[in-house]
Amino acid sequence: MKVIVADKISERGVELLKKTPGLNVVVTTKETIGAELADADALIVRSATKVTPDLLAKAPHLRAVGRAGVGVDNIDLQEATRRGVLVMSTPGGNAISVAEHTFALLLALARQVPRLDAALREGRWEKSSSGTEVRGKTLGLIGLGRIGSEVASRAEAFDMRVVAYDPYISEAAAKELQVELVPLDRLYAESDFISLHTALSPATTNMINAASIEKMKKGARIVNAARGELINEADLAAALKSGRLGGAALDVFVEEPPKNSPLIGLPNVVGTPHIAGSTQEAQEEVGTQVAVQIRDYLAEGIIRNAVNLPALSADQYRRVRPYLELAERLGSLVSQASQTRPGRIRIRYAGEVAEVGTHLLRSAVLAGVLNAVLDEKVNVVNAPAVAAARGLTVEEETRRRELGFPNTLEVSALSERAGDPGFTAEGTVLHDGSPRVLAVDGIPVEAQLAGTILYLRNQDEPGVIGQVGSTLGKLGVNIATFALGRREAARGAEAVALVRLDGEVPASILDSIGGIKAITSAKLLRLGEV
Repeated sequence: MKVIVADKISERGVELLKKTPGLNVVVTTKETIGAELADADALIVRSATKVTPDLLAKAPHLRAVGRAGVGVDNIDLQEATRRGVLVMSTPGGNAISVAEHTFALLLALARQVPRLDAALREGRWEKSSSGTEVRGKTLGLIGLGRIGSEVASRAEAFDMRVVAYDPYISEAAAKELQVELVPLDRLYAESDFISLHTALSPATTNMINAASIEKMKKGARIVNAARGELINEADLAAALKSGRLGGAALDVFVEEPPKNSPLIGLPNVVGTPHIAGSTQEAQEEVGTQVAVQIRDYLAEGIIRNAVNLPALSADQYRRVRPYLELAERLGSLVSQASQTRPGRIRIRYAGEVAEVGTHLLRSAVLAGVLNAVLDEKVNVVNAPAVAAARGLTVEEETRRRELGFPNTLEVSALSERAGDPGFTAEGTVLHDGSPRVLAVDGIPVEAQLAGTILYLRNQDEPGVIGQVGSTLGKLGVNIATFALGRREAARGAEAVALVRLDGEVPASILDSIGGIKAITSAKLLRLGEV
């Protein structure tokens, strides 16, 4: 598998990938990346490389993009998701560095350090004023994630009052940080310093603008080490020139380098060139972290810090992971075995599978269903969008544990035709991690969910097994396992067989198998590697 490292990351991260068996690591530049994308499985970037639709189109086999850093605004998430490409970031890897730089900017702004340093270098001894203390002042944090939390803890050491606006954090978590959660308008009105630590989205773009500035305390100061696009630079510049705001300290700008920014050169603006997270320690950490995430995803399917999949904790992912293969293979089985095109997929969870990660299991089921009938690549990343585009709906429910197994998953392919019962398969994961089917359309039958399976429906009559065996033998097809079940314990009852076959098996064998009198239905199901 080929991993492209497009931007500079830590040498430790690159070496970790190079030492991983089965990985071919290629370090590229802006000029050479195009020639390497055609057979790439994964791509690692920082902020320099833009992962655009054009770039993704050149990488048809790409499975993952790893961003060495927090923000992913240089990656087209919609296009990556459509193509089934997992996007992972490395949140927290540079949290300390960004938090420390945020406070460096805040203090430099409060005590006018850059202006006084420049004056001293020019021979002026300006002792008359050196700004304001931060002790007793109110710091308003917009965003209380990893970085915002680290800033809050440092503000406590400076005896500042901290308020925060973050709709995605609980009161209990904020209280533990000794932070008061407040509405955004109240934060604007009460804060002496406002520091931005929120992600860029349609809702947050230009959130600092003329209207929001009017709600702020006169003379308030703005600190931004998050994303330049959070601020309308023209509106901020006007407020700084008029004295409505006391100053701004910025590590990020809308355009970088900020050649045309109205903020550059203003006497009450402190600026740094987007280096808040660029300490030696932070770059070492995020470079290693993204390398580990890409390695583990390619080698074992482990997903960490995905930004285009619902988030799971490490413990939740550990618990749900064994059932992902089961979910995908059950989806594939019902899609292939169903007599009609399904319009609805029903998923029923029992036991542990009902407790965590059902959204991920749902995507795995849909991937199995769709890959059985579509040529395009479908996986847990893009399965919901592909299913929705084709009008395939999903119904989910939990149920009590049945069939003597504590944790089961049941998948049904249901058509829109009146009176059509659809097709249902139920399965579980054994202690060795292998996915097993337990029942087909309510008929108990246990078999491994792997390889090529001959699926038969028949009336339970003497000699059927022998006829199937001899017919396959004449065709040169070897039987690996033969699993049987019937609806009732009586001769003539409806029966089902799942016969796992060895090697490449042509669909033409169904002509001969279908000629056996007692057999009412025969299909070949291909469920992936054993």
